[in-house]
Order: sequence, then structure tokens, then C-alpha cells
Amino acid sequence: MTATQELQDRYAAAVMMTYGMPPVALARGSGCVVWDVDGNSYLDLVAGIAVSALGHAHPAIVAAVSGQAGRLAHISNLYLHEPQVRLAERLIGLLGADGRVFFTNSGAEANEAAIKLVRRRQGAARPVFVAAEHSFHGRTMGALALTGKSSIRDPFAPFGLDVRFVPYGDAGALRAAVREDCAAVFLEPCQGEAGVVPAPDGYLSAARAACDGAGALLVIDEVQSGIGRTGAWFAHQREGVVPDVVTLAKGLGGGLPVGACIGIGACGSALGKGDHGSTFAGNPIACAAALAVLDTIERDGLLGNATEVGERMAAAVLAIEHPLVTGVRGSGLWRAITLAAPAAAAVEASARHSGFLVNAVQPDAIRLAPPLILSAAEADSFTAELPSILSSASVPAGQGA
Repeated sequence: MTATQELQDRYAAAVMMTYGMPPVALARGSGCVVWDVDGNSYLDLVAGIAVSALGHAHPAIVAAVSGQAGRLAHISNLYLHEPQVRLAERLIGLLGADGRVFFTNSGAEANEAAIKLVRRRQGAARPVFVAAEHSFHGRTMGALALTGKSSIRDPFAPFGLDVRFVPYGDAGALRAAVREDCAAVFLEPCQGEAGVVPAPDGYLSAARAACDGAGALLVIDEVQSGIGRTGAWFAHQREGVVPDVVTLAKGLGGGLPVGACIGIGACGSALGKGDHGSTFAGNPIACAAALAVLDTIERDGLLGNATEVGERMAAAVLAIEHPLVTGVRGSGLWRAITLAAPAAAAVEASARHSGFLVNAVQPDAIRLAPPLILSAAEADSFTAELPSILSSASVPAGQGA
């Protein structure tokens, strides 16, 4: 029995199987490479689902977290601390708009806070939320109600929200759905869990106009797309749209659990004392890690790296001209390789066998969301091996190599 198999047996006996059985047991990482408990190495092109923005064991995060832990680890939100204030100031500055921040521990919690903010701001006269089909906003009950993926939403209905779902990218359908009973529209600028599906040009502007016309709020979920993932600090900034609320998490902490719900303009003061809270959210260690992430992205030019290496990787995938590949979606270091058949699980397994971690996000799509520090050489090592990975995954059952 391998060390991985032994740990899997212990996992099955002690942990709820909500994730199935993970195929790899990781022990350590450095940069964009991780090692499993049996000593095998992998180039990590998943980064904890777009979380580990600086890769693994980055010295800036190690220093920030260990230093802060040696001073003050937790105080709750009964008291304030400077890292939280500094992080809020940085985020508002990056957005380039007046706002206020509520910190959370995760993306789902950021969206839950946004729901309450909308309720507080809009009142009971506007009971309807509008969200997109195939969207993903989280698995807690409020966030799940907004998630347009019936396979994970329907088993837990009914919900406490009245949600009107529209086809993603259809500006006409969105305008028709945003009426006087609508409190807010929740949209991702690019749908991550649907397979890295970007909004069409002009879609977010159309959503802004529809909300303005009906008196609804526009909430942009940047949980997966934010903090440099697309080559910009926030994906919605490419279209020049100013939302009423922005939600963040994932890459913000570089591996530490931290999220944010940012109210812009009047929405920044919609929640008052006692309206919401969290014991752990915005704690000193998580905020120190997030500040290190922002400082490093800025200092090391990682927005430019995400753009350049992402374009290089996408071009190399398209140049392969393998019959299983139909295209590449996304921007920056957030891409999906689209497939001609529902072979994503087989491609993921083949890549893992070859020493690369990728994600079968949809049956016909492979998600790549590597650390923003991914080098051109590392990207090239993957694309050079990709033809054989695809061919191994394409071999008919019973004829595998």
C-alpha cells in the first residue's frame, strides 16, 4: 500500500465524503510545484481553484503570516487592528471608487453579506434577485439560491430568496428580467464553474444600464476572477463599469481564508451596527497575508505576467491542432481548454499521470488557473506535453496505454 492509499483509507473513515475521494495526497509545495506523500512532483495549474496566487511557500506570505502570528493572531471584531484597515484601504484604492469593506472568510460568505446589504438598502418592496443560468455564487443557503446550477441547488430548495434566472450573456433577457420588483442583479464577469465563460463585450455595461433604469443594484462577483486572475485587478474594470457591490475571496489571501464584500457609494453604509458579523473574518493573520499578496503582485508585475504567460499558453494550446481540442476560453491565467467530447475527467487523469494538475471543470472543459507567478518555461512544459496527454485520454476504453 502506498502512502497515498493509506491516507485515503484514513480519510474515508474520518472525513465526510462531500468531495469524493481526492486522487492525490499532497505534502508540500514550492512555487508552482507540489509534491505528494509518495514523493511524486506535479506542476500545479489549479492553484487551489484560483486561490494560491503566489504559488506555494512564497517567502512574502511566509514572512507576513509568521510575523503577524508572532504579534497578534486573533482578536475578533470587538477590537480593530491596523492590517485590516490597511487592507480595506488598499482594496478601495484598487477599485478606484469610494466604498466600505466588510471582511469575510470565504466567497460564499462575501455573497451572503452582499445579499443582506441589498436587502437593507432596497427594503421589502423589491423581493426579486436576478442571476444568471450556470452561475456559481457559493454553497451556503443564500449564495446557493443565486447559483444557477440546478444539480447542486435543487436538492436543497426551497430558499428564502425569490430569484429570476436569465441566460448568461443575453442582454435582452437581462433587461426584461430587471423590473421594478428587482432588488439586485448578481453577475460574474466570467463564469468560472460553468467552464471559464467570459461575458460578451458590452454585457456588464448593459447590466449596469438595466439596473440604473429599474432602480436595482448591480453586484459583481469577483470571487474567482479578482485580484489579478485575468491580468487586471478586477475583471469588470476592463469594461469601465462601476458596480454597487463587489465580492472577493480566493486569490486575495494567497491561500489564507479571507474574502470581502465591498459596498460602493451609498451601498458602503447600507449595513449598520449589528446588521452583520463574523468572529474570524478580517483577522490579523489573513489580512497580513492579503496585504503581502497585493504588494507582491504590484511589485513583481504579476498582472503583466498573467497576461503574457496566459496568452502564450493559450496560443500554444491552439497551435497543437489536436482533434480533441476545439478552443480556448478566458483571459490572463484563467483559461478553459474546450473539448470535442466529454473527456475532461480522462484528460485530468492523464495530465496528473504526466505530472500536471489541471481541473475537469465541465465534462468538455479543462480549467487552468495556475499561480500568477507561472513562468513561460513552466507553461511551455505543459503545452509541450499536452498532445500526448490528450492522446492518452482519447484512447478508447480497453485500448489504453
